[in-house]
Amino acid sequence: MSAVPRIRVLVIDDSAFSRRAITRMLAASPLVEVVGTARDGEEALRRAIELAPDLITLDLEMPRMDGFTLLRIVMSHRPTPVIVISGRGVAGDVFRALELGAVDFIAKPTRGAAPELVSIEGELLRKVHAVRELRLDALHRHALRGGAGPAAAPGAPLGPDAPRVVALGASTGGPAALMEILAGFAAAPPIAFLVAQHMPAGFTRDFAARLDRLTAFCAREAAGGEEPAPGGVLVAPGGCHLEVEAVAGRVRARVVPSGADDRFAPSVDRLFESAAKAYGPGLLAVVLTGMGDDGSRGVLAVKAGGGAVVAESERTAVIHGMPGQAIRTGAVDRVLPLPEIAAAIRGGVRPAPAGKGVR
Repeated sequence: MSAVPRIRVLVIDDSAFSRRAITRMLAASPLVEVVGTARDGEEALRRAIELAPDLITLDLEMPRMDGFTLLRIVMSHRPTPVIVISGRGVAGDVFRALELGAVDFIAKPTRGAAPELVSIEGELLRKVHAVRELRLDALHRHALRGGAGPAAAPGAPLGPDAPRVVALGASTGGPAALMEILAGFAAAPPIAFLVAQHMPAGFTRDFAARLDRLTAFCAREAAGGEEPAPGGVLVAPGGCHLEVEAVAGRVRARVVPSGADDRFAPSVDRLFESAAKAYGPGLLAVVLTGMGDDGSRGVLAVKAGGGAVVAESERTAVIHGMPGQAIRTGAVDRVLPLPEIAAAIRGGVRPAPAGKGVR
């Protein structure tokens, strides 16, 4: 039985300290091989062509050619998974990179070279190992669209089964997928949207602001106490959980700090479970691209409450871990490619009878 080939990584960063630190972290895994490093965009492009790596780690701020230009060239000529490793103060740049085709990002604990960089080792290795689950064709489609969704349909009337509330959960590849779904509405429908996207603190406010600016929705990061409103999007704060609860007959958002034992924060399961209690049959839960199984427990609660569940198809999910695990529960009513999800929300998804599985 042959050994599994190691994941070949090219490390790009203008800081010599960061290049050495990231290389040492990756060397800790027997599944990973650092095949080269580069200190600026022009050198990085040459090395990417010469080495044909399986994965690139990329600092966006570089001399001679910035990370955005490099991303455009790489994704148009030789699509390659890219993980951005960037400072917390440049969230807008990170989301632009994700729209250009980067698969994920990791926040540096500090802007400069510092020993604290080692704190990202576990997250870095987890995301690099996940490249084996990644569908490069789906990633390439995202990059070709540049983050734009399908042509937004005119304000078509909602179907008779349209939900009151849509709860969306995503991880790797999620920001571009969420943007595509919400951009599929020319006008915000009278539906409230709740979002749990795996993302660290310091990025979700900018992500919500980007959704607000580039779609027809009024989007913001949840602070707690808000009433989910038709035409609005509440985004779970990074590193915290977004839940909803009935207070004096009205549903209010609640932001809960994450605990040491939480595997995911924000948690899709916790959002789905609380929304199932609050909205019952008026809820549609959507599980999008991502690694792991977050959401698989929550979809069972949605189904038990009379709501409907959609999972993204393996055809379009950058990583099919989360939707695949949700499908295995038997609680998913429809499996749809990403470009069809906005229309399904508008038309409504009728819950399948218990035990009937996916339609």
